[in-house]
Amino acid sequence: MSWTLRILAGILLLFLLAPVILVFPISFSADDFISWPPSGWSLRWYAALSNQQLMATAFLTSLGLAAIVTVISLAVAIPAALAINRGRFWGRSALLTFLTAPLLLPSIVLALAILIVFVGNGLVGTWHGLALGHLVLTTPYVLRVILTALETLPRGIEDAAASLGARPLTVFFRITLPLMVPGIVAASALAFLVSFDEVVVSLFMVGPNLITLPVALFRYVEGSTDPLVAAVSALLILGTLAMVLVIERAIGLRTAVGKSS
Repeated sequence: MSWTLRILAGILLLFLLAPVILVFPISFSADDFISWPPSGWSLRWYAALSNQQLMATAFLTSLGLAAIVTVISLAVAIPAALAINRGRFWGRSALLTFLTAPLLLPSIVLALAILIVFVGNGLVGTWHGLALGHLVLTTPYVLRVILTALETLPRGIEDAAASLGARPLTVFFRITLPLMVPGIVAASALAFLVSFDEVVVSLFMVGPNLITLPVALFRYVEGSTDPLVAAVSALLILGTLAMVLVIERAIGLRTAVGKSS
């Protein structure tokens, strides 16, 4: 039975990964359009990326935007998580529900709501408007991860430090914060990837002079059927794997998600 389950799990995993795996051979296609199997092999589409100035600009925009959004998400989520996890005040559950509500809404509904609010305030097509839109999406994820990290911390160490005369800020910066580092790293990686990959909200928020990479790819495939998008996708997959490997080498994936080995 165990071997049967393993085989079925392997087949299911292969089925789920098949679209990702197929991106790589298609990116080396010599054809002028996406086809499987390719009639020949070439690096032409990787070379063609050097002529895609719009893609390069969009990539840098997405990179900078994701970095900024990640930092601000942490700045918002860490105090909120501490207040919800350690505080004893009325409305804690309501605050948690409010901050994580975007996770319950379909992306298109959330994007329309953001557009309705932002368009009247001149935020559409601006950097800060796009960043605020992404913050609505990333902050709930970061908050959930930080809350999980706080719930798994050994409270006895903090209580011991406090009983020995350490001030609350000293306990936080010398004890709590270092113990939260794995959770913060995991939350940062998740926020960065969510922001970098976001397309639905970005479609409503970008402007003529402001475009992210997912939106640029979305618009490109509307008018072109060549494997250029496969080459870009392959590079993005490798970049994501590199990030995962860095986290694994630095702190371990099990530690980052709050699991003991």
